[in-house]
Amino acid sequence: MSKEVDVIIAGTGLAGLYCALHLDDGLRVLLVTNSKLDDCNSYLAQGGITTVLNEKDKTLFIEDTMKAGMYKNKAEAVETVAEEAAINIEILKEIGVPFDMEDKSFHYTAEGGHSVNRIVHCADRTGKMVFETVLKSVQKKSNIQIYDETNLVDIISEGNNCYGVVLLNKGKPEIVYAKNTVLATGGIGGLFKKSTNQRCLKGIGVALALRHNIKIKDTEYIQYHPTGLYDPNHLEKYFLISESMRGEGAKLINVNGERFIDELLPRNVVTSAMLEEQKQTNTEYQYLDISFKEEEYIKNRFPLIYKECIERGIDITKQPIPVTPVQHYAMGGIDVDLNGKTSMNNLFACGESSCTGLHGGNRMASNSLLEALVFSRRAANEINRGIKSKKDSYHINEEAITVEYLEKINQENEKIILEHIKQVRGDLIYELVEHR
Repeated sequence: MSKEVDVIIAGTGLAGLYCALHLDDGLRVLLVTNSKLDDCNSYLAQGGITTVLNEKDKTLFIEDTMKAGMYKNKAEAVETVAEEAAINIEILKEIGVPFDMEDKSFHYTAEGGHSVNRIVHCADRTGKMVFETVLKSVQKKSNIQIYDETNLVDIISEGNNCYGVVLLNKGKPEIVYAKNTVLATGGIGGLFKKSTNQRCLKGIGVALALRHNIKIKDTEYIQYHPTGLYDPNHLEKYFLISESMRGEGAKLINVNGERFIDELLPRNVVTSAMLEEQKQTNTEYQYLDISFKEEEYIKNRFPLIYKECIERGIDITKQPIPVTPVQHYAMGGIDVDLNGKTSMNNLFACGESSCTGLHGGNRMASNSLLEALVFSRRAANEINRGIKSKKDSYHINEEAITVEYLEKINQENEKIILEHIKQVRGDLIYELVEHR
C-alpha cells in the first residue's frame, strides 16, 4: 500500500519527463499519470518551440514576450528563459529530436507575437516528436519507474512540508513517501466545454494548492487559441490548427471572404477580433485560408493538419478551414520561483500547472514547451543539489486511506477548482463543465 522514493513526479507531459531526465541517476524516481502516457497537451503541440537566435535576439525575445504578456510578466523569468532557451533546444537535438533542418541549421518559422523567425519545429507534429524522443530517453534510465492510469488524489503534508502523495493506482490506494514531490499535472482544459486540451486535464495541481494553502498566481489569465477547427460534429475537444500556419502566410477571412485582422498579432488580440467579427456576421466561425500555396508544400509542411482535415471532408489545399477561438492554455497556476520551488517545502511545480511569470497575461506562441524545458531542468538541478540533506520523514495513518475516502477527496478537488475558476473568471462560467 505504500512505498518510498526520492522523487515523485505527477505528470508525464514534457515538463515531467524532462525533469525526470535531468535528475541524478542515483535517485529513485517515480513518474505517474492519470491516463495514458501520451494523454498530455505536450503531445498535441503542433507549431514548435521558441528559441533565441543570438545575443541580439535575447533583447527582442524579451520585448516580444513582455508585449504579448501585456507587460504583466515576471521580468526575471523572461530573462532566465532568454538565457537558457538555446541550450535546451541543443539538448533535445542531441538526444535525437528530428527538428526540420535547412543546410545543417534549424529551419525557423514565425508565429503570433514574434518579431523574427525563431521557432524550431518538426513539421506540424513537434509535440509528438519531442515527447516520444524524451520518453525514450527516460525509459532508458533504470532508476525511473512509471505508472499510468494512476490518479493523484492528494499530497501528504505536515506544517508547511510535503512528504509525498496519495494515489489511486488503477483503482487501488497507494501512498508514496518522497523527499521531493514535483507537480507537473498540466492545464485546466478538461474543465471547459470547448477546449483544445486533453479531457483528463482538470487542474488537479491548482486544486491541491488551494486545498493546502500553497500560493497560486495569475489563475484569472486563461488563453483562448484563435484557430480551433470548427466542426459541428466535434464540439468538445477541438482539433488545433497550428499558429505556424498563419506564420507561413495563411489568411484569416470572414464568411464573406474579407480579411479583418493582422493574423500574427498576439493571440488575445486575434481572438477578440474574431469574436467581434462573429457578432457582426452572425456566425460561429471564420475561415483560415492557405489554399493559395503549392499543394505539395502544404502537405509536407502541415501533414497532420492536412490528414485530420481530409478525414473531416476538408481539403486544405483547395478550400479554407472553418475555425473559431476555444480555450487553450492557463497562464497562471502554482506560484514558483526560478527553480520551480513552491511556497511549500520539498514541493516543486513545472509546466502548465505552474506559474513562473513567463507569460504574464497572455502567452506568446510556442513559449509553452520552452517554459516546460527551462524550468523543469532547473527544478531537477535544484533537487539534485539539495536532496542529500533531506533527513525529515513523516508517515500518515495508512489504514484510513480507503477507496471511498479517496473518491470523496477527488470529488472535492474538482469542486474546489471549478469554484475557483468561477470566482476569478465569472465571465467564463457558461463555458465550464458543471460538476456532477
